[in-house]
Amino acid sequence: MKKISIFFLALILNMSIANSATVVATVNGNPITDTDITARTELMTKQGNVSATNRRSAFQNIVDDYVKLDYANNFGVKPTDKDADKELKKMNLGDMTETMRVMARLAIRSDMAWGAVMSRMVVPTIEVSEEDIQSERNDLIRERGLPIEMTIVRLINIPENVAKKLTKPKDCGNAIKMAEDLGGAPQKFTAIQYELSDEIRNRIATLPLLTWSDIQDNSVILICSERKTDEYKNLDDIIKQNAIFRKASFVADQQLKQLRRKAVIIINDDRYKL
Repeated sequence: MKKISIFFLALILNMSIANSATVVATVNGNPITDTDITARTELMTKQGNVSATNRRSAFQNIVDDYVKLDYANNFGVKPTDKDADKELKKMNLGDMTETMRVMARLAIRSDMAWGAVMSRMVVPTIEVSEEDIQSERNDLIRERGLPIEMTIVRLINIPENVAKKLTKPKDCGNAIKMAEDLGGAPQKFTAIQYELSDEIRNRIATLPLLTWSDIQDNSVILICSERKTDEYKNLDDIIKQNAIFRKASFVADQQLKQLRRKAVIIINDDRYKL
């Protein structure tokens, strides 16, 4: 009977050692296991994040999740698994193992907590200048375009020496006559900015009205007129909010780096050294 007891005691100890060996790191006392990292990597793949370094990225993401949650806890922000499950259901990620589900909940709770704290602590401190707003507007023009109806004149196959003779016109009709007098065949068209090709949209992003663009691919462009469509109504507010969000995200990233440095992170596996 004594031998059997010793056998089971040894078995329990071995199981305990084996389990503890899977803990590759702790973050403020929260353990991270190989199984957690595998599940997080699979979760990232389901979300379309495929990379040769996914396993290391998964580990870093889990570390940041615990750092964010611990910080948010100081402000009484504690999203629950129930809160996370509501968002997880919307994501429609299909079948998942229980560990993957645990990792998904952790990631969602972390995002919710971090967003709430940053909205409370960072966003109210952010001020944006006219330059910031204009930069955001230019990015939006390049990426998607604005709901503005534009009338544009384009001259193609124009020699550089002829392009240099183009001066600022009084209006669209004057621009067309000027181009024709120089032997050109101007094209005039009207379109919503977001319907324009990427190439044209990028060229007009910072181009003032009634100003010829620089020559590019043997062509120049001029914006005759602009008219805001009904879709434009709340655009200025959206652009300002986007500019604030961009600055707030930068501040939040810096804050996270500081919190990461202050966190008690113990790494037991050299593969995951930060």
